[in-house]
Amino acid sequence: MLPRESHEPLHVAALYRFTRFENCEGLKAPLERLCREQRVRGTLLLAPEGINGTIAGPSEGITRVLEAIRALPDCAELDVKLSGASAMPFHRMKVRLKREIVTMGQPEIDPRASAGTYVEPQEWNALIADPDTIVIDTRNDYEVAVGMFEGAIDPQTTSFRDFPAWFRHERERLLGPDYIKGGKPARVAMFCTGGVRCEKSTAFLKQEGVDEVFHLKGGILKYLETVPAEASLWRGECFVFDQRVTIGHGLAQSTYTLCHACRRPVSAGDAASPLYEAGVSCPACHSERSEQQRASCRERHRQELLAAAQGRAHIGAVQIKLHDGHTD
Repeated sequence: MLPRESHEPLHVAALYRFTRFENCEGLKAPLERLCREQRVRGTLLLAPEGINGTIAGPSEGITRVLEAIRALPDCAELDVKLSGASAMPFHRMKVRLKREIVTMGQPEIDPRASAGTYVEPQEWNALIADPDTIVIDTRNDYEVAVGMFEGAIDPQTTSFRDFPAWFRHERERLLGPDYIKGGKPARVAMFCTGGVRCEKSTAFLKQEGVDEVFHLKGGILKYLETVPAEASLWRGECFVFDQRVTIGHGLAQSTYTLCHACRRPVSAGDAASPLYEAGVSCPACHSERSEQQRASCRERHRQELLAAAQGRAHIGAVQIKLHDGHTD
């Protein structure tokens, strides 16, 4: 059982590292034990290709866990984005073993060998404002609906696994006849929440023969942290994979809430819809579920409210599925 909540300031760490782990099973239990000892919650994914996840806890606890992860093979350069939270954004701590730390379904892709060129947040505006740059958002449709960069292309995918098929289908339209006929090479800039999806998607495009491929270093999170709002080309909010739901410039928590039935973001307008019922449905998922399923969600939500009133975590509380690092 996790220790009781404290009133210490909470830190959130979104992290990832592509490396080669020979024994993920052997890393799992010690890492999970350390997190619990340090009152850290969240989810970490371990796979033969590396580590990815988002965790939250007191400052000292997060520091100790990050130190332990950086001590793992080839993890000294672990990519970490830190932010704060007013309340614990996770219900429990899990360390999971996976085939991939972000699922693309292209096992031959190795981001360590062929990822695109990093672009610092301070240089990103100039790159994507250039009319010769094709800007692609690699995130899922519900994330894009909350916010995106000006002029970016939305693949309208529901899963990162769909991205390769989308690109292959749209390749000629995106890259243009000059590229297809051997003319001027296309320049592609890609972005995601924390950077991990772009490591794979840029490596994929390079494998597909696109040479000039760039991606935002540190992802949207680093951009919102370092680029002031008045100079920003970001429009809207950024969906994050924890109970904060969305954040804005300065990584401040924003206005969306979460539909605990489908895990999509809920705006103020969505919450005012007759199709919205807290813990049961929102306009995006109401038609996807039967009345029996909604009744089950309703009972689960009732149990969660009862547990919260009693000061305990409900065993069936929803964890947001990880996609990006952060848990993009």
